[in-house]
Order: sequence, then structure tokens, then C-alpha cells
Amino acid sequence: MPEYETHDFDVIVIGAGGAGLRAAIEARSQGLRTALICKSLLGKAHTVMAEGGAAAALGNVYPEDNWKVHFRDTMRGGKMLNNWRMAELHAKEAPDRVRELEEWGALFDRTKDGLITQRDFGGHRFARLAHIGDRTGLELIRTLQQKAVADGIEVFMEVKVLRLLRDGDGAVSGAVGYWRPTGEFVTFTAKAVVLATGSIGKSWKYTSNSWESTGDGVAMALWAGADVIDMECVQFHPTGMVWPLSVRGILVTEGVRGDGGVLRNSEGRRFMFDYIPAMFAAETAKTEEEGDRWYDDHSAGQRPPELLPRDEVARSINSEVKAGRGSPHGGVYLDIATRRSPEDIRRRLPSMYHQFKELAGVDITAEAMEVGPTCHYAMGGVRVDADTAATTVPGLFAAGEVAGGMHGANRLGGNSLSDLIVFGRRAGMGAADFARGRSGKVAVDAGQVDGVLAAATAPLDREEGENPYDLQHDLQETMQSLVGIIRTGSELEEALGKLEELEERATAISIGGGRLYNPGWNLATDLPSMLTVSRAVTQGAINRKESRGGHTRDDYPKADPEMGSVNFVQRIPEGTGGTAGAGGTPSIRTITVTPEPIPEMPDELKSLMELEEAH
Repeated sequence: MPEYETHDFDVIVIGAGGAGLRAAIEARSQGLRTALICKSLLGKAHTVMAEGGAAAALGNVYPEDNWKVHFRDTMRGGKMLNNWRMAELHAKEAPDRVRELEEWGALFDRTKDGLITQRDFGGHRFARLAHIGDRTGLELIRTLQQKAVADGIEVFMEVKVLRLLRDGDGAVSGAVGYWRPTGEFVTFTAKAVVLATGSIGKSWKYTSNSWESTGDGVAMALWAGADVIDMECVQFHPTGMVWPLSVRGILVTEGVRGDGGVLRNSEGRRFMFDYIPAMFAAETAKTEEEGDRWYDDHSAGQRPPELLPRDEVARSINSEVKAGRGSPHGGVYLDIATRRSPEDIRRRLPSMYHQFKELAGVDITAEAMEVGPTCHYAMGGVRVDADTAATTVPGLFAAGEVAGGMHGANRLGGNSLSDLIVFGRRAGMGAADFARGRSGKVAVDAGQVDGVLAAATAPLDREEGENPYDLQHDLQETMQSLVGIIRTGSELEEALGKLEELEERATAISIGGGRLYNPGWNLATDLPSMLTVSRAVTQGAINRKESRGGHTRDDYPKADPEMGSVNFVQRIPEGTGGTAGAGGTPSIRTITVTPEPIPEMPDELKSLMELEEAH
């Protein structure tokens, strides 16, 4: 077997986005030896791409905003599939976490009175997104990164983690991976492990996710015996660039619509007025001129139709395209140029302006953007306890997008950044408490490590076989065409059959060269995660025979109250054998899907859901 270096810590955090950084800071603040392991370079995590802001009921723009309204918005946006306790904690604690970032040096935009200003975003009754222009994620990462380095947290960059390790009692005892540039293997022992690995979007052809988002955390948790939840609930952001090719899939922040941008079809018509739900019909204008007047009347809490929840906007765009009223490249037009002055756009949306001007030659101050739905966010993920972020495997914790439950069937814009800092902190606290209570030295099972290394290096030993890039292409085409924004039972079953063929092909991957600077091998080690999460999403979508939030079944177009009372929980039963590709994983064909009742909400929170909203 190849040799490997070893490192020992009390807590290791896998992933260095907002959730991972906040978890590591918390564990380190409690005096524990803490390491941060990231797949790319520190500061390059996908959190930097979050542009619009962090949702928190600070009440700086609308004094009447409070955690109760934020909680209600989050639960309604999630179509009541949410873990109510996570939504409650998030709404209550987000303001303190935002103010904490400010204390640590984050430079938020300000109101004229010097308070943190807040902008409108889809699904929120009040303007509540604290922001730094359209670079909020970048500022959040910068602030947390400086705090982590100052606190002396040890960082391991460009390390791909392959598998979690478990001791004889079933608790997580560490992880094994390799340095991406050199291919040299490395193991970590730890009394507690926090997963903060982000999303799963690279399994789809069109995605706003960065290259790291291959579902490693969800897959590793499943392989280690943890539960995952709501995997069928995948959010397709309404406005990803569809043209030019150089920026295809890149997100156009919801801040463009929050700052006045409107959606138009090929006829130049502002079509979103046609898709406003009946509950808003009495308040809604039908012409653009009337709509402009309605939009300007913010004092009554009224919302422009472009800021409906993301699933509704995405479906509306999809309907326009299917009706033949789309743009030449299969999207619609997002127009802010006729609504704001060039100076306003450059000041309020500097990253958007610069990014598309430099990368695509599109001047958003003078022309509309071609946009369409792009795979953006996974509401589902690893099942966790709301208060501690503990998974169902002892010693394993999860926070951020890799964790499921908080957002239910659909995430409201801006809730992701506040989710990172609220539950990143709670995961760090939970991991620290667990690590302190775990006595003795944690040992690594050499047999487990050898098995992972043997599976990882197998593609390098085969003289001929499957090309990993062919598998990746076929997987992305399958998920995009058959498990996309609109789903049907027959297509989902077809997708499952194709995934089984891909899983079989993955056992015969062959890579030329060695481990040193070998991107083909890097992809080969990502494919087991991608195949695992793709199967979980597809199985969940087959079982959820209704349309709810980000999950739309064309053959079951309405929400089913009975299904709305359950989460679909998936797990790999203990003792199942076999492998799935280069990771040496338990057979993912044994993943079970079980409907489990959503825990009942306490009466005091139920009463909040029953309150009439004033318009």
C-alpha cells in the first residue's frame, strides 16, 4: 500500500466556506486543537459567490421586522417541510451572528443613520438582507478567514478527503484523503469531525456551483452510516446566465431583481404579472405602468412579482420558454438597464457589472441579460440535530449546505449566508462538547485506510477501461435532462436505470499517468460522490409524488397534504457490501428511502404560522 502522513487533532472541519470557518473558530475558541481541511485554496470556497446578502431580522430598514416574521417566511418558503427547530434557531440567532461579523471587521453597507442596511429579496416580507454591495459572500469569507488565521487554526489546503474513518464502536475517528497537487495520501485522526463541504451541483450540466461541489460531504456521511434527508429538493435558481457560453451557468444575483430588475420575454413583455398566485391577485397590477407604481409603494410591504420565491420564478421562466416566448438561447431577458441609471448599477452591483463586462462582453448598464434556471442549491443533505448539528453517527457533525432540514422544500434567498454562520457556530460547539467527552487517544484502523487507498489507486493500475470525463459528461446530461427542474415518474425511472449503468462503468475507470498533478485521477475520485448524490436525489424524487417547493412533478402537479407531513430519509443499511467506483464505497444500490413524520411544531410556533399577514 502507498505510504501516508498522519495528523492528530481534537476536531477537524472538512470544508472552509462560511460554515466550516465559523465551526472551526468556535471549536478553537473552546481550547481544542482544531484543523481546517479544504479542497481548494483557503478563501476560494463557493461561499464567495453568494452575492445578495445574509438574511437577518435586524429591523434596521423596517423596524417592525422580527424573528417571528422571519421564521414564518422561512417555513412558508420551505412549504412546511423544514425542521421547525432549525428555522426557529436561525431566525432568532441570525441578527447576533451578523452583528458578530461586524465586530470582527465586516464592512456592511449602511443606512443614512449609519446602521447596517438591508435589501429586499424573494420570499421575505421585509427588506432584511444585510449586504456589502453584491460581494457579501466574499466579505464574509474574508472576515472569517482573518479571524481563523488570527486564532491559530491549522489549515490544510488542496486536500481531497476520500472517506471518513470509524472506530470499533461506530464513532467517527478521522478521515483519509490526498494532497490534490501531488497525489500523496494523508490521514487525520480526530475526536470529532464537522462536515461543511457545500453542495452537489456539479452532477448537473447547468449549475452555478463551482468545481468543488461534487457532493463529497453528503456521500461520505451516507457511506459512514448517517441519514440524509429531503434529497429530492434541489433549487434551480431562476437567473443563471444562459448566454454567452463563457458565462453559462454563472449566477445573476437576486439583488439585480431586488434593486429593480424585471424579467421580460421575447415579446418584451414583463411576464411575471401572469404568474402571481391568487392570494396576491387583488393587490397586483396587470400592466407594466401599473406594476411600476405598485412596485414603488414599499411602505405597505408590497412585493414586485420578480421577487416571488425562487421556485415560482424558475417555473414561470420555464413556462415562458416552453410556450415559445423565450430568448434565442433558451432563457428570458433580465432587464435592469431601463430601470436604474448606469451609475446606480455600477455602485450597487459592482461585481455583476465587472464580471459580465470582462468575461462576456455584456454591459448590464445598457443591455438585458439572457438568463434561465440553473442548478443552484441543495435543500436536502445530511440529517442533523438542530441544537448541536450532530448527525446520526456519533462524532460526526454537519453545517451549511451539506446539512438538510433548515430550508425544507425551498430556500429563501439570503437564508444561506445566515444559515452558515448560525449553524457553523452550533456545529463547532457540538463538536467541541463531543470531543471533550471522548476519553483516550483516537486510533486509526490501518485496514480501513488500506482499503480506501487501494480503491482510490485502482484506476491507475488498469491498462484500459472507462474514461472518467466520458462518465462525467453522461452523468451531467442524465441529471440535466431527466432530473431537472420539471420531473416525471417515467423520466426519473429512466434516470435511475442510466445511473445504474454509470455506476457499473465507474468500477472500470482507467487513468493514464500517476497521482502527481493528474486531473483525470482527481475527477475519478470525485465520481463516486457524484453518483451517490445523484442516486439519492433521483430516489427521493421518485418517492415524492407531488410538487412542493423546488421539487416539481409534472405528473403530480399539486401539493399533497399527506406527503407534506413527511420527510424522505435515506440511508445505507449497516452491513451492506460491494463497491461503487473509485472510492471503495458501500454499495449505493442498497440506499433505502423511508418516509418519516415531520416532528410536530409547538403550539406557540403554530400560532405564528396562523397569523394573518397585513398587505
